[in-house]
Amino acid sequence: VQLQASGGGLVQAGGSLRLSCSASGRTAMSYTLGWFRQAPGKEREFVSAISWSGARTDYADSVKGRFTISRDNGKNTAYLQMNSLKPEDTAVYYCAASRSFAVVPGTFGFWGQGTLVTVSS
Repeated sequence: VQLQASGGGLVQAGGSLRLSCSASGRTAMSYTLGWFRQAPGKEREFVSAISWSGARTDYADSVKGRFTISRDNGKNTAYLQMNSLKPEDTAVYYCAASRSFAVVPGTFGFWGQGTLVTVSS
């Protein structure tokens, strides 16, 4: 499975961005897809995950009510809609794929390159 994240950029606090994760590979869309982020000097942390069918989702407490994960298996793409962004959301965001539903980075065996999100105050 190969993953490519896109959609990052610079936005003011309170603004919105939508990240996309394009997956390739014959069985790519049978995987759980997750989003993680890593801010400078901090460890990579879980943001959100969605099961292969889209029926199950999970969010970090810090983004609940502001971020929404979704996927379109017909387009082999997952999305992370980020609203009401805060400066503390500034990080490199990574998408990842796991054979099972999970929120722990070590469970995800496939990773895309990151996309930088910068939220100015």
